[in-house]
Amino acid sequence: MRSPIDRAAVERLTAQRAAKLRARSPRSRALFERARLVMPQGVPSSFQAVEPHPIYIERGLGSRITDVDGNEYLDCHNGFGAIVAGHGNPVIARAIAAAAATGTQFAAPSLASVEVAEELARRFRLPRVRFTNSGTEATLDAIRLARAFTGKDVILKIEGSYHGHHGAVMVSVHPPLELAGPRAEPRPVPFSDGLLAGEVARTVPIPFNDADHLRRLLEARRDVAALIVEPIMMNIGIVMPEPGYLAALRELTARHGVVLIYDEVKTAITIAAGGGVEHFGVVPDLVCVAKAVGGGTPLGAVIGSAEIMELIATSRVKQLGTFNGNALAMAAARATLLEVMDGAAYARLERADAYLRAKLDAIIDRHGLPAYTVGLRAKGCVVFSDRPIVDYRSWAMYLEEDLNRLAWLYHLTSGVYMTPGGDEQWNLALTHTERDLDAFADAFEEFARDVTRSA
Repeated sequence: MRSPIDRAAVERLTAQRAAKLRARSPRSRALFERARLVMPQGVPSSFQAVEPHPIYIERGLGSRITDVDGNEYLDCHNGFGAIVAGHGNPVIARAIAAAAATGTQFAAPSLASVEVAEELARRFRLPRVRFTNSGTEATLDAIRLARAFTGKDVILKIEGSYHGHHGAVMVSVHPPLELAGPRAEPRPVPFSDGLLAGEVARTVPIPFNDADHLRRLLEARRDVAALIVEPIMMNIGIVMPEPGYLAALRELTARHGVVLIYDEVKTAITIAAGGGVEHFGVVPDLVCVAKAVGGGTPLGAVIGSAEIMELIATSRVKQLGTFNGNALAMAAARATLLEVMDGAAYARLERADAYLRAKLDAIIDRHGLPAYTVGLRAKGCVVFSDRPIVDYRSWAMYLEEDLNRLAWLYHLTSGVYMTPGGDEQWNLALTHTERDLDAFADAFEEFARDVTRSA
């Protein structure tokens, strides 16, 4: 039975936890005030801006990080999942050190770049690879390739998804429902000022987990170049594809001559060795990877079919970058892919996911929280809703956002560093032990007990 939630108590507890966070992090607060004078929002990236202020990190080792105030945290953020091998993984650290000692940048190909490309092609079941320096660059290149290959302009994206900060995808990321139009025909809503109106108009949002919507749209239009989709939607917590959904996307896009792009920036090598391609068994035309693939260094890649990637080989599509294939990134990626993230690593993540979610499920049931867990190996979250979240509209309508925010504060003030913001998404690493996961669950139990006690 679900417990009633006292909203006044949630507001009071949120204020208390925010005050506790400020009290335990005075140096972070001072650094924030200093940083605001030279960096907008006081941070290098807008995703790092959180209330009451960001926590400034000094160092990390294994499953732990330490902030500038000397507070140690169990790290369940792990650089948005980029550090799936754990901080300071000795295999990766040795590879980076060896590369640094012999030259960090040549703007020229290397043996390591060939080996990493071969491994990515093998894992993601597509034969050609081009490197980038980030997930944003990878999705930008993939969309340019799709437009060149099809000779069409319109891009379909999932409403509520984030695919980087270039104009073609900064549309309908978290659109206010009053601007987003009816679910049957979502309107493109710019995510930022400074976007070209014509570019926004050429990006069409569609709902996740609704293959019939895509079928109707493709039957009505002939100007669609590509559909970009995360095989597991992750910008609204974590939403799994319903059975048969990805296969339906593959069939429909192939039938209508539309390039299917997987954004696996978050899922690549974290949910399986070959990401969503391996786990779900559906191979798209292009796959964009980044984050964990680089072993903690800035690295992305586009992996694609020979036919589409031939556009780069013939120079019809220019894909450039001074730091593409950078020596440090290649060394880290090679060590990550060929030495660290093997079958034993995925078995370990599988066990950790099952262990943590079982403990959290028991806490949810014990306290009657309106919530459920969802996860797959390194990725997981608590969804604060008493109804299933299947797409952006259900997330926007049914997510208990105030509980989301409060749970994040409870973890942070209990020494568990979560993904900044209120997504309540954790990113597990190979270094997390059962004792670490118990600490995560203990913080969650304190939150659950307090938020239901006053009801």
